[in-house]
Amino acid sequence: MCGSDLHAYSHFIGIPSEEHPLTKRQAPLTLGHEFSGTVTEIGSDVTSLSVGDRVCIEPNIRCGECKECREGNYHLCRNSNAAFIGLADDGGFAEYCVLDEQYCHQIPDHMTLEQAALVEPTAVTYRAVDLAGVKPGDNVLVTGAGPIGLLTVLNARAAGANKIFVSDVSKERLKLANSFEFVKTLNPVEDDVIGEIMSATNGNGVDVALECAGVQPTFDTCLEAIKRTGTVCVVAIFAQNPEINAFASTVKEANIKFSLGYSNIYDRVIHLIASGQVPAEKVVTNKIKLDHIVEEGFELLNDKSQSKILVSSK
Repeated sequence: MCGSDLHAYSHFIGIPSEEHPLTKRQAPLTLGHEFSGTVTEIGSDVTSLSVGDRVCIEPNIRCGECKECREGNYHLCRNSNAAFIGLADDGGFAEYCVLDEQYCHQIPDHMTLEQAALVEPTAVTYRAVDLAGVKPGDNVLVTGAGPIGLLTVLNARAAGANKIFVSDVSKERLKLANSFEFVKTLNPVEDDVIGEIMSATNGNGVDVALECAGVQPTFDTCLEAIKRTGTVCVVAIFAQNPEINAFASTVKEANIKFSLGYSNIYDRVIHLIASGQVPAEKVVTNKIKLDHIVEEGFELLNDKSQSKILVSSK
């Protein structure tokens, strides 16, 4: 389950009210875009899959014809407008789902279907860490310790980050972050976040700050926390546009980037999870059955003690 599923469930955000230009679908639709499963049947034209194959789904819908798609940036498809299977077409919260083979990636035998269901959100954060340029020895701040923030932490660690700071106002979420053992958690209600970071980095600041909360105060914290010529990468979707302190950013020559989804990285992310380099399963806090998805899923997603909830159809 993803926070986007909750927004769609509660406010129909992301669900087309009119026919989508690519899928030709509109509400009502079956939700669920972070999922995996076993192929039970294939069409006559399918060549890359066989019955019995275990797959995870890359759900970003693309036309394959626009300039962005032709250049390999299909996550920016101009005809899709960031549409996803499970939001603009029927998704994974069902016993069966019919998909085009291009959206299916086979997983290795030693990888569990539960791990495979985490490839999609891990790909989001892998892309952000890569776009931000995190490299071995870097000091990194992640604002927001929700599932995306925590997966960002794991990807930053796999990229070789040295010191990783995690900021959040939720003690429950910081407790889960602390279980990773290699992070320094900070609660802005109780801690001097910038002071702690500067003290730990000889007054320089972090090389990279990844914004995973989507609110003005954390965006400001990221800009203040980075070193001169440092990078802020926005991963979260902001409900309200943030204001930017242009002067403070200029005198630092701050790099501000925005990351959306992913493209051409699923095989790498599958390998990182399957090999244990990114132990994505650490963010799972509950496992439920599809029949109980409302009371044990959607109704609990606002519970800060929950991070990633996995849903099984059986």
